[in-house]
Amino acid sequence: QVQLVQSGGGSVQAGGSLRLSCVGSGYPYSAYSMGWFRQAPGKEREGVAAIDRDGQTNYVDSVKGRFTISKDNAKNTLYLQMNSLKPEDTAKYYCAAALVPFVRAWGQEYTYSYWGQGTQVTVSS
Repeated sequence: QVQLVQSGGGSVQAGGSLRLSCVGSGYPYSAYSMGWFRQAPGKEREGVAAIDRDGQTNYVDSVKGRFTISKDNAKNTLYLQMNSLKPEDTAKYYCAAALVPFVRAWGQEYTYSYWGQGTQVTVSS
């Protein structure tokens, strides 16, 4: 049974930092691409960052230079380090796993087969 369990998140002031974690189990974690998405109230879910089997990364323009996606294969854990947070980063964040090593449409929900439970990030001005 595939499971993605998230931790981290919370509330922070603008300019602060948070780190999200996502522990995977029940599948060959290191072999597949993974991503982070977020959904703000009243908005569609958007792809924030992704990392493929070989560690290549992609980011949405709004977080480039501020967020870093990484993974620790030995711990089956995906991370999203978020620095210089802005109020517009406020959203519920989800990790996701794709059952392929490389993806083209990294920012599209249909690319991913499994999802974490979501964790809230709130940034105040």
